[in-house]
Amino acid sequence: MANEGSTINPFETAKRQVDIVADLLGLDDGMRQILKHPKRELTVNFPVRMDNGSYRVFTGHRVQYNNARGPSKGGIRYHPQVTLDEVRALAAWMTWKCSVVNLPYGGAKGGVVCDPKTMSKHELERLTRRYASEIAPIIGPEMDIPAPDVYTDSQTMAWIMDTYSSMKGYTVPGVVTGKPIGLGGSEGRGEATGRGCAYVIREAAPHAGVKVRGGSVAVQGFGNAGSVAAKLLHDEQGAKIVAVSDTKGGIYNADGFNPHAVEEHKMKTGSVVGFPGTKSITNEELLEIHTDVLIPAALENQITKKVAEKIQAKIVAEAANGPTLPEADTVLYERKVTVLPDVLANAGGVTVSYFEWAQDIQGFFWPLDEVNHKLEAIMVRSYNDVHKVSEARHVHNRTAAYVLAVQRVVDAITIRGIYP
Repeated sequence: MANEGSTINPFETAKRQVDIVADLLGLDDGMRQILKHPKRELTVNFPVRMDNGSYRVFTGHRVQYNNARGPSKGGIRYHPQVTLDEVRALAAWMTWKCSVVNLPYGGAKGGVVCDPKTMSKHELERLTRRYASEIAPIIGPEMDIPAPDVYTDSQTMAWIMDTYSSMKGYTVPGVVTGKPIGLGGSEGRGEATGRGCAYVIREAAPHAGVKVRGGSVAVQGFGNAGSVAAKLLHDEQGAKIVAVSDTKGGIYNADGFNPHAVEEHKMKTGSVVGFPGTKSITNEELLEIHTDVLIPAALENQITKKVAEKIQAKIVAEAANGPTLPEADTVLYERKVTVLPDVLANAGGVTVSYFEWAQDIQGFFWPLDEVNHKLEAIMVRSYNDVHKVSEARHVHNRTAAYVLAVQRVVDAITIRGIYP
């Protein structure tokens, strides 16, 4: 899915976003410096025994960006292109995301430079356990709570929880979220990101002049978040899914198709490409097709200024982290495209992670309908909070979300004071 945006340093983007909001809020230089620096970052290099008996050294990172509002929270990704600056940016975005939806968390992120597609399950387990032991001194239920991200899942979290618990000498389910249900995971966590995105699209549609029922939806990145959003919009809101894609390419049919059938096709073949009754398109072409709702659910830096000039959707709902560059935001706003920014649109995942953590700490668990009801309430409230700021300040939704989020973090830093 590489394009000209893939060379952009995501942390530079994250810092520029802070500057835009700092100007609006009139923040002094000292507060700007605090907001543009991670609180703590750890880089570890560790050996892992491979299945053939050889050893390889892997590099991993964990960045805790801000903890003024509570313990830091954020996923761990396994990817060949993981860099420290990418992890810093993702940790910053997690800080603002938690603040937008008013969770008592700061932001963090982790990553290991590896290609999980070329590794066996045993190799991934050994890598995960060693990485967990290396970052163990700075994680914990009161300090920093990891979760799944790109190419990590509930099994990864189970290994981290077991490793951390073994080091502590007792079971600590609250050290991670996104765990299997049997180990203290929450009902509804697996589909929470996509479900939260679908709720926000529903709330924004009337303001954007879009009717979701019968409207068209395109999804770049038919992974966990993208596929769940597509299925829920199709099943619960009557939307027509006209295009989806994955790393191998995309499919398109103007009359729509059943996302459940596409998911089955992908399970069998490894890709959405070749689904009967559709024509093949590239990931770049998918972003430019005529549709009511576009959901970028792949990697960051997909929507550059050049791409933004060609987007024909009325709503862009960011299920991915950081898919849109700042110059593209300006173009989309001027073209009256409603952008639902990542810090709002994909915050359903961290919201249900918060529910999981709260349930673990209490040792008391909620049924699925209660989880979804609480998630809906938070997503609806958060969209309305952002929309009000956008209207009052005459700014686009990303800036409005950042104004809301940054102000809450600034208030927490100010009230707590600087120690000593």
